[in-house]
Amino acid sequence: MPRQSQIAESPPAAVRETLERLGANIRTARVRRKLTQDDMARRMGVSRFVVADVEKGKPTTGVAAYMGALWVLDLLSQMKEVADPARDEEGMTLERARSPKTARSRRTLSDDF
Repeated sequence: MPRQSQIAESPPAAVRETLERLGANIRTARVRRKLTQDDMARRMGVSRFVVADVEKGKPTTGVAAYMGALWVLDLLSQMKEVADPARDEEGMTLERARSPKTARSRRTLSDDF
């Protein structure tokens, strides 16, 4: 049996809390739509236990299960903003700091032949 990754076995608190919040949000959306876990599982093509794990925010549950749940709930489009490079302020700041400050000046053409 393959060994789980360290991030899945013992995730940082921020990761664990975010997964738990995502799972709770998915559960709330499912209940609002009056879907059972069996309904979700059937639409996702997984077992009811996978849906339960998603709703618990288990870090060992694959990202495809979370995305599948969002897809069934018609919430997948919200994922487009996650890690969007246009919203990565820190990354853009670092990129600007690495770019050259000035460009080399153009040489003018000489008319002397």
